[in-house]
Amino acid sequence: DYVIAVQDPERSLDNAAESAIRHEVGSNFMDQILTTGREQMAAAVQDRLQEYMDNYNTGIRVARVNVVQAQPPDAVRPAFDDVIRAREDEQRAQNQAQQYANQRIPEARGEAQRQIEQANAYKQQAIAQAEGEASRFDQLLIEYQKAPEVTRQRLYIESLQDVMTASSKIMIDVEGGNNMLYVPLDKIMEQNSASVRLGGSTQDLRDLANQLAPFLPGPSTVNTVDRTRLGSDRGGRP
Repeated sequence: DYVIAVQDPERSLDNAAESAIRHEVGSNFMDQILTTGREQMAAAVQDRLQEYMDNYNTGIRVARVNVVQAQPPDAVRPAFDDVIRAREDEQRAQNQAQQYANQRIPEARGEAQRQIEQANAYKQQAIAQAEGEASRFDQLLIEYQKAPEVTRQRLYIESLQDVMTASSKIMIDVEGGNNMLYVPLDKIMEQNSASVRLGGSTQDLRDLANQLAPFLPGPSTVNTVDRTRLGSDRGGRP
């Protein structure tokens, strides 16, 4: 067949190879052919070229087709270069994003675990506190059932202690009158830079007494109140 059926077998092979290449190039994407798809295209060209040779009865057997180099046409080369650069930028951005994700995900998991542990600790603390309050209430109920009046009085005194401890103002009920004496202890403490401590010196106590003196009833007021009360008891007689 190589000698009889075809007048110029080599030229026929060149034409058939060019036709097979054009067919495969037109059937695939250019970027695939120019980058990673050259081996697949070479195998497809070999199969198609062998089919052409068999149809022409050339007796030629195609052993191998190698695509050594693939370049875009000059008319579209700038556009193709732009596509390549854009793809490289995309790959670089993906790598950076993946690197950032690999860094942030463990940190986020650690933070989530820390918050879970804090929540569990708060839960256990709240449960223990609630159980303690419940136990205290049960004990208080037992004491109340034994002595209701004493228990009420004790609770009242404890409540007053809690309230008055946090207060910086004092109200004094003046005996023999309807007025309440107001002592602005907070103002006095602001004016006095040195705090008066329990167990302090005599001079400290004397200074505090001098500061409280303007707010306390004097002897004349007390005597007037006593004389008025005494006159009332005698029916208005002097």
